[in-house]
Amino acid sequence: MKSNMDDELSLDKIDDYNGKETKEKKRTVLYVVIFCLLVGALFAVIKYTNQVDDYVGTPEAPGISTTKN
Repeated sequence: MKSNMDDELSLDKIDDYNGKETKEKKRTVLYVVIFCLLVGALFAVIKYTNQVDDYVGTPEAPGISTTKN
């Protein structure tokens, strides 16, 4: 008869536990981290380079003055 202890889940039965991960899984995690950093850097560059000018108006029609007369 099989013991119930053999059916119990334990960390030792997981393939990736305690430094036993495969090189392929390590490489995949590295690629995902690098990809996320690159996407974040891309969004940062886009946000930095596309600053919106808050001035409303043109030289001919200057818009709203914020100074008191």
